[in-house]
Amino acid sequence: MMKWTKLYAPSLKQAPKDAILPSHIFLTRAGFIEQIGSGLYNFLPLGKRVLDKIKNIIKEEMDQANAQETSLSFITPASLWQESGRYYAFGKELLRFKDRKENDFVLGPTHEEAILSLVKNKITSYKHLPLHLYQIGLKFRDEARPRFGLLRCREFLMKDGYSFHADEQDLTREFDLMYKTYSRIFQRMGLEFRAVEADSGAIGGSGSKEFMVLARNGEDDILICQDCDYAANIEAAKRIKKTCQDERPEANYASKFYTPNITTIEALAEFFKINPFYTIKAVVKKAVYEKESKIIVFFLRGCDDLQETKAQNACKALELLDASEEEVKKAGLIPGFIGFVGLKGIDFYIDEELENEKQMIIGANEKDYHLIGIDVVNFNKDRFKDLVEVKQNDLCIKCQGKLKQSKGIEVGHIFKLGQKYSKAMNANFLDQNGKNQPFYMGCYGIGVSRLLAVAVEASHDEKGCIWNKALAPFTLEIIVSNIKDEKTLAFAEQLYEDLMQLGIEVLLDDRDERFGVKMNDFELMGFPYALVIGKALKSAQVELIQRQGLIKELINTNELMEILKKKVL
Repeated sequence: MMKWTKLYAPSLKQAPKDAILPSHIFLTRAGFIEQIGSGLYNFLPLGKRVLDKIKNIIKEEMDQANAQETSLSFITPASLWQESGRYYAFGKELLRFKDRKENDFVLGPTHEEAILSLVKNKITSYKHLPLHLYQIGLKFRDEARPRFGLLRCREFLMKDGYSFHADEQDLTREFDLMYKTYSRIFQRMGLEFRAVEADSGAIGGSGSKEFMVLARNGEDDILICQDCDYAANIEAAKRIKKTCQDERPEANYASKFYTPNITTIEALAEFFKINPFYTIKAVVKKAVYEKESKIIVFFLRGCDDLQETKAQNACKALELLDASEEEVKKAGLIPGFIGFVGLKGIDFYIDEELENEKQMIIGANEKDYHLIGIDVVNFNKDRFKDLVEVKQNDLCIKCQGKLKQSKGIEVGHIFKLGQKYSKAMNANFLDQNGKNQPFYMGCYGIGVSRLLAVAVEASHDEKGCIWNKALAPFTLEIIVSNIKDEKTLAFAEQLYEDLMQLGIEVLLDDRDERFGVKMNDFELMGFPYALVIGKALKSAQVELIQRQGLIKELINTNELMEILKKKVL
């Protein structure tokens, strides 16, 4: 397959200064990738071999699911994004530019608009549905702070697929099929993962699941039930309604109470000698929309924290920012004493767990006063939203078991887009009744290039990468301890030829280097196995090293091929 003297794999002794995560350190040091600019990486031969393996697994499973591969332009006319309404809503991560004729374009971070343009006015009847098209191609997001190597870069390789359906029922069928397909993909890659409930983010739509690989250095917080298969990103996690066994305060009627300088929940609970569960806190945010920004107040239990993605979804803002004290006062609010009773001229939302709660304590919208004996009733149903951040030891919404917090890295995401994009872009078909209907759409993505980093984050030690056989650039490395020994080198080269004939991906280290250098490179690059051919050959033995755990065993040469067939093939 390859001799080291012909391999381009420039290894480094030192990691880049900005490299913090093991994947960034080891992939760069081992010569898998090379940074060419901020958030931009070249894939060297070793990295490209892993990429190809990832792509092949994805392609095989997607083709098996009857999806058809395409390749769309990396550049998309801005007019399509303007038509869908995302041109401004997507934010600064969308790289916009003009060509020499002053026409507007974007570098595609995702291709919903482009794929709709591909099928619009061509798929015109329900008889041509369902249809699933996918591609494995470049994407670009202009990250403000690219970091963590391949995990947070600007240009990346992504598999994105889009399905078109005549009704919601068939979309659900395809969504479930992709759930199974993605599960097989990540199982084949040897990754420990969970499919979690997720927020749809800038893509939009209703149903949404993220595939998260469990890793100590994960960038996402996920909650996993200890008793069932429920798992969710912290941005979308739900829980059984929280309860409290401590005594509830009682007031004969709702009234105003003097609370001098009591501006925090902790001080309020201490003042009344109650559990913060029976208080209501106000969190003030500045919501940014396309043409305006405004102050919004979110109310939740004093013992809970606001989950900002949930809050942003509740008020449908492009972005939520912390409101300064000056902005809060300018809106007519009194910091530390904000409540929803009598609140006028300000948009507000209440966490759904507070609906119909009795005998609560809340700010009176007057300095140094709170209201006691407040019942959370008689509000429009639209006021109540899921706002709370679910935490470890909260109870599972599915089985009431305890939730455990873990770290994960997103590698895939599937969405039910519904008719969001097809309605906006007037992409229709004729249904069975001859009526014009917008397509029902699904969207299915996998971060192909980031999977290199994810695999290393999930499997490494202090010496370097530890690849499994499914993703390793080479399955076995033959290390010749002394290439000047003609018999040793001849044995190694014959073995190399024999293993290639068996279809084993083998790398022969034929460099005139010290044995320690060769071992260090093996440990850094992390191939699953190494076969050391050295002094033991005089006794008709060679040493097989398993990279996972660096387990060593001596093997007699007359048994070598049979053992390698069992372990390595």
